[in-house]
Amino acid sequence: MPASQLTGALERERQAPSVLSAVAGRYGKATDAAGLVEIARQARLLIVRTISGAGLGHVGGDLSVTDILTTLYFGVLNVDPARPLMPERDRFILSKGHCAAAFYTALALRGFFAPSELASFMKPLSPLNGHPNRRKIPGVEANTGPLGHGLPIAVGTAIGARLAGASWRTFVVLGDGELQEGSNWEAAMAAGHRGLAGLTAIVDRNRFQQGAPTETTNRLEPLADKFRAFGWEAIDVDGHDVGALYGALSTRGTERPRVLIARTNKGRGVSFMEDTVDWHHKVPNAEQVEIALKELAK
Repeated sequence: MPASQLTGALERERQAPSVLSAVAGRYGKATDAAGLVEIARQARLLIVRTISGAGLGHVGGDLSVTDILTTLYFGVLNVDPARPLMPERDRFILSKGHCAAAFYTALALRGFFAPSELASFMKPLSPLNGHPNRRKIPGVEANTGPLGHGLPIAVGTAIGARLAGASWRTFVVLGDGELQEGSNWEAAMAAGHRGLAGLTAIVDRNRFQQGAPTETTNRLEPLADKFRAFGWEAIDVDGHDVGALYGALSTRGTERPRVLIARTNKGRGVSFMEDTVDWHHKVPNAEQVEIALKELAK
């Protein structure tokens, strides 16, 4: 399907959810940790192919956040690809919007649109922009890209759920580098003050941002204690352990918002990318893609 036709189909889906209901992703909800691990492996393969095909992207952060997105979309979130706007759905916001390739891959594998459409990523007129756009892609709740905006949006969304007396939850994934934006701490203070137990934030703590380690640029630690000081429940977790992620994400807080400090590796799964700042937005060449795919296929 050409990008222009896909755009039309996705816009029609906003108005009539049945349009894409027959477009099934490869996977539904996973029933165990092994299932989540396999989905994450397939997602990483797709991410590398998608970014290689586009010649653009943020592969390091995409690979670090994959297990988090997989656990959310295939284990935790109450969402329905056939009804992306159902009122009772959980809300998910990707604050680190530059990692759109990982987000689109999760949506595609979950069935929000055909995985084959990932080939249009970043192409002219494609709805799969470098940053997610809620008007173009089913399953996207908020346009993100300017860092520091996702958590404030999520706080407002969680307040909206409380005002409506609704039971759905709000989740937001943040990059650790973007926590240097003051808007996050204003939002954190507001969420703690209001005791927004329906709000869960996950920090992709891969320790690198564009150009340098986070602790060299502007030290974040002790990060968990900072959130606790603002009235949050803070949990330190291995961001690549899907079982631990599921355990921390599957229940809501009781009286406070919850944050997971998810310790991850930039470029997870690819030996020459892992924990290397160069791969924040570097694109692998053909030889590197071949090596990466072999390593990820194991």
